[in-house]
Amino acid sequence: MNPPFLPARRDVDIIFRPFVHRKIQLKGRLVTATEDIPGSLVHDYRDSALIITEPLAIDDPAAQMVPTSPIFSGGSTLRHWKSRCRAVHAFDCKMAPLLYHAGLARDTAAFNSPEAIPAVGPSGIHPVTLQQVSAPMSRQRMDEIKTSFGRAAAYARQIGFDTVEIHGCGGYLIDQFLWKETNHRTDEYGGSITARARFACEIVHAVRKAVGRNMPISFRFAQWKPGHDIARLVNTAHELEELLHPLCEAGVDIFHCSAIHYARPALEGSPLTLAAWVRMLTGKPTIAAGGIHHPNQVSPPIDLLRLLHASAFDLIVVNQS
Repeated sequence: MNPPFLPARRDVDIIFRPFVHRKIQLKGRLVTATEDIPGSLVHDYRDSALIITEPLAIDDPAAQMVPTSPIFSGGSTLRHWKSRCRAVHAFDCKMAPLLYHAGLARDTAAFNSPEAIPAVGPSGIHPVTLQQVSAPMSRQRMDEIKTSFGRAAAYARQIGFDTVEIHGCGGYLIDQFLWKETNHRTDEYGGSITARARFACEIVHAVRKAVGRNMPISFRFAQWKPGHDIARLVNTAHELEELLHPLCEAGVDIFHCSAIHYARPALEGSPLTLAAWVRMLTGKPTIAAGGIHHPNQVSPPIDLLRLLHASAFDLIVVNQS
């Protein structure tokens, strides 16, 4: 039996130990995933090493979740985020936009107008109800969306973001391709987990082409599915590896592993978390997320410190409150 882990000051200090990657260096291990940051409140995030924005829709006409969702395009929007990047950089902190397309998670009732572009999904299956609500999306729409992701990534690089994160979970479009319950395609984009990951890989490739070789790309994904408590994206380590390998080949540098709780085991029969599995299978840095409050507001959980010291993950997402 392992002896109890009793944190000393040096154990807690690991949270603020620099993270060094050949494409990005961070002053510590804390990541804040946040809503928009008013300029006057940027200092509240000064202990974070990396700030990931709220989900920002690419400029595809069907990308937004609701009409008020921010779109990462246009002069005023880009100027807004450029100013936030500058403010964050003043605290030696890095920043990433979280780019997404809602797919069939889109609130179609909120877009109830003759001009509204129809929501799209890999097989026309709604991610929560699992009912057929539309026809499978066409290759043309898929190509348009990949181009939009690349264009958004190019904007991010131009205005001073340090890295780009692609949203591949939460029931959004990429997640709809990855999950077998929402992807019934019979072409090369459906079937095995590797085939279902093809669209995600092509988006990563488009983003990589837009940002160049030296800007890091993070990919967020999860086992859990909104509205489906026992759902899993993959069931075995072999399936997980078949998902991760092509994403690495496409250009992912860091995996953001979203979970209900950062320490929850990811696969039956193993105590390893999703972030730990991903780190072991790919050798890539991982971000763990789920259930952590800011260490300045509560004592760091012993499990968090133990997993950081064991290199189960590299970075940890903290809640805002």
